[in-house]
Order: sequence, then structure tokens, then C-alpha cells
Amino acid sequence: MNIWIALCLAAMAAGASAADCSCETMKWATCDGTPCSCHLMVGENMKQPLKCNELIPKCYLMKGEMYRASKGMDTRTIGGKPVETAFVDNDGIYNPECENDGRFKARQCNGTECWCVNSAGVRRTDKGGTDLKCEKLVETLMVRLQLTHNKVPKPVEADKLKKAIAEAINKRYKNFDMKFVGAIQYDPEARMVVVDVNKTKGERKPDLANMAYYMEKDVKILPLFKNQEKFEPIVDGQKLEMEKILVYYVDEEPPTFTMKHLSGGIIAVIVVVVLAVVAGLLVLFFARRRESQKYNKAQAREMDPM
Repeated sequence: MNIWIALCLAAMAAGASAADCSCETMKWATCDGTPCSCHLMVGENMKQPLKCNELIPKCYLMKGEMYRASKGMDTRTIGGKPVETAFVDNDGIYNPECENDGRFKARQCNGTECWCVNSAGVRRTDKGGTDLKCEKLVETLMVRLQLTHNKVPKPVEADKLKKAIAEAINKRYKNFDMKFVGAIQYDPEARMVVVDVNKTKGERKPDLANMAYYMEKDVKILPLFKNQEKFEPIVDGQKLEMEKILVYYVDEEPPTFTMKHLSGGIIAVIVVVVLAVVAGLLVLFFARRRESQKYNKAQAREMDPM
């Protein structure tokens, strides 16, 4: 009898252990074994081991999404500038090359086209050929999170927002240190919250890109956590459910985009301005030429009687 009880208890313990073997920070992870270990498929027969007590590096997350998309599996991927050199990610997701520690390689390529990225994996140069050189991975030292929350019954007190947002970031994103949450601006009419998260130049931790990427997915209702909760700061008992998010990146060094990558609208405006200036110069040239011809003819008539 005692043997059967021991066997039952062992079976129950094994079952409980199996139930606990999951990855809190990655809902697509596969976990098993004793002790529990988890991995994410990032390519054909390519298993990336995960540390599920931490946020998964963004580079691995993007590779996992691209792999799932290639297999037809579900991914559901779908203010203002803090400084002049800030920029947003206009390229969307791609299949990145990662270092062994999960950081992005400085140069990323898609076939014969290559470009340089920052530590957030966001393109910061024009695209070029495979001979493009990216000497180092430039660190992102600040992200500006531009958020819009849904309507709430009571007005939100701006002076309480910073603490609420810092606490929500700390709780949701694996104890992200609240000291890195800086200035917060609030427009109650637009229900817009602008949050600056920054570190000092030369500092390498924390990885701001990881936190921002997880938050983007939460706001877009595509959580990467196994726990499918949303990012919802609480102010005076009211949950601020975020509806929209835009992320600006500020690097230790300015990006090096050139004219050829300006949007069509901006290029059109520049062309119109240039043409207007050229047309003005031509009008001025011909006007002066006519005046000169009139003067010469008048001079000739005055000299005839002489």
C-alpha cells in the first residue's frame, strides 16, 4: 500500500513539474525535461535555447516570427521626435543575423542588399551591396514611447502618471529598473502619453529595445508573454488600456540616411521648390535682358540727330 501511495505521489509531482515547465517570456517556446529547458524555433531544425526568467533578445524574437511566418503559422504581426536625430522603424520585421548572446550583428543583409543597424536592430543607414561595411553595432541609448490610451471615466492626473507607468513597466517587463523611466508628457485631450526611457552614453544595460519590443506587442494585442495580459498602468484605480504606440530611437551616434531615402512627398516638395527658384532666376534674367535692349535702342535714337 505504501508503495502505491509513493508511486502516486511521484506521478503527481512529475505531472506538476511538467505543468510548471513553460516559458513565461515566450508563448511560442517549447519546454520539457527535468530540469525544465525551453527553446524557440528560429529556422529549419534550428532551436534557440532560451532564458525564460529574462526578456528574450529582440533578435531571437524577430527570427522566431519570421520562421513562423515562413511556415504559415500565426504571428499576427502587424509625440514627436525627442531630438532631430531620432528615427522610427519604417522597415518592419526581417530575418536578422544574431550574435551568440542574442545581440544583432551590426550588418544585416537580405540577399545582395545590406544595411547597418543599431542595437535595436533598426536600420540606421542607406541600403547597399554586400561590400557595405558596418564597423560596429551602435547602441540605442534612448527610446521615446508615444502612447494613446482609451477613454476613461475620470480625468487622469498627469503628476501621477509617471509613477504608474514606471511601476507598470517594472512589473510587466521582468523588473525593468524604474530609474531609467525619465520625462513623461501628457495631453489629456488627445489622451496621449509620451514616455522617455533612457540611459547614459556608454552604458550597455538594460537593453531598451527588448523592453520597447515587448511593449509594442502588448499594445498591439500580440503579447509575446505566455501570460496574455496587456500593458495597463493604473492611475487612481483606473486602468489605462493603450490603443496605439509609436517608438522613436535615439542612438549614441546619428544615423546616416541620405536624400535618396526621403519619402516621395518630401522629394516632391524639394523638386517643386528647386523648380520655382530656377524659374524665378530665369524670369529675372530675361527681364534684365529686355531692359538692357531697351536702353541700347534709346541710346541709338539719341545719337541719330548728332
